[in-house]
Amino acid sequence: MAEVSPHTRKFLFRSSGSRNPPAECLEVLIPEVVSPSYGMYTWPSAPVLAQYVWHHRRAFANRTVLEIGAGTALPGIVAAKCGAQVILSDSGQLPKCLRNCQVSCQANGLAGSVAVIGLTWGVFTPELLHLGPVDVILGSDCFYDPSVFEDILVTVSYLLEHNPGAHFIFSYQERASDWSLEHLLHKWNLSCTQLPLLTFDADTTNIAESNLPGSHTIHVFQITRTSTT
Repeated sequence: MAEVSPHTRKFLFRSSGSRNPPAECLEVLIPEVVSPSYGMYTWPSAPVLAQYVWHHRRAFANRTVLEIGAGTALPGIVAAKCGAQVILSDSGQLPKCLRNCQVSCQANGLAGSVAVIGLTWGVFTPELLHLGPVDVILGSDCFYDPSVFEDILVTVSYLLEHNPGAHFIFSYQERASDWSLEHLLHKWNLSCTQLPLLTFDADTTNIAESNLPGSHTIHVFQITRTSTT
């Protein structure tokens, strides 16, 4: 079966600044494919997390950012455009998703300046073990299936343990009221805090003029290592 050609979705992030400071604008182009491969489509959680990055763009400048489960990589692309040193990752078992990350970089003039690597959740591959220091980990709609929740947190726990002071910011789309991370967070020595959408101008139904996230309920959380002292 021939591959479906991607179409391109445009995201336009704007600041709410007045003349001083002047308003700022960032356009990001994301090629995507509506496919059974989840990682090749921009899901509603992605622009919400990208809006968080855009709102905090000054803080992201010159930081090292790892996006896990990147797929079309909207949050990571925004971080790179805001001056971060970005590493995009997706499952090493999904080469089409890794290629999709590269296509997103090319569409935004970032080919060669953003690394794309295979990181499979819950698997301690050389790519994970040899990964350099990171300041921020991003994840958009990674928690879509309870069967992978612990694999994600195993990987995040390892990264946070080896990067003191780092934190994991992730967006989550409500799909079931009985899904919970609480017992896994305790098991892997992690703490979670919700970040209200209104604090970074994401309490809207049409973020970045993209018609996403629409009517979906999205939350953003921050995970850190629990202090043992």
